Amino acid sequence: MDFLKKHYEKILLGVMLAALIGVLVFMLFYIASDTEDMNSKRNQLINPKVVALSNLDMSVLDGAAARLAAPYNLDLESTNKLFNPMEWQKGLDNNLILKGKKTGLQVAVVTNITELYTIISFDSVITNELGVRYVIKVERQAAAAAAKRRPVPHYVSKGDKPNPDFGLVDVNGTPESPDGLVLKLGDSGETVTIATNQPYRRVDGYAADFRYDPERRAFHNMRAGSRVSFGGTDYVVVEVNQHELILQDESNQKKTSLPFAP
Repeated sequence: MDFLKKHYEKILLGVMLAALIGVLVFMLFYIASDTEDMNSKRNQLINPKVVALSNLDMSVLDGAAARLAAPYNLDLESTNKLFNPMEWQKGLDNNLILKGKKTGLQVAVVTNITELYTIISFDSVITNELGVRYVIKVERQAAAAAAKRRPVPHYVSKGDKPNPDFGLVDVNGTPESPDGLVLKLGDSGETVTIATNQPYRRVDGYAADFRYDPERRAFHNMRAGSRVSFGGTDYVVVEVNQHELILQDESNQKKTSLPFAP
């Protein structure tokens, strides 16, 4: 104890000196470590490590481009029930039928189309005190009125004034038993020759047959001007040709072609 009392100042000073030396040694290591850390950060800033970028995910953009190339078409006619409510109608069996799917022009089928002729035929010869007269029949199958479609006989002699259908131009062979009659047609001005078994025939129109299965109905001999009614709608035949039957809805004047596929 006496030693400590006599030398505590020296001992305290030694401890302080030892601590100071320790701090100085620590500072040397700290400065070295800090310098190394600063050099490392400086190198990273000056020469940064470059990492390759990964491929961009273009799936969203590719999908949008594909949708733009093939836009979505809305069906606002056959499936839409807001702007085009479903229509129903009663069939012959009193059951309701969805209109537009099992009825209407969509299911009407043309079954046949026939040619309508203008036929001019040499029928007979009449010989009496007045001379020789020829019976020539004119049949116009395409006439609008049914009464005008049957054969109409004309009694003519050479030199007579032409009628609206034809004029007798000449007689081939003997007058009482001619080989042929030369006629000039009144509508076209064409000159034709007819004989007993060789009538003149010309296509002047067409008539169509079609069926409508939802009502088990068949329509025959439909020609331009004919009127029909089926599926709760009235139609007029606008045109018939060798390929199609064209009907016009009388309520809205819409025309629809029904093709003929023999």
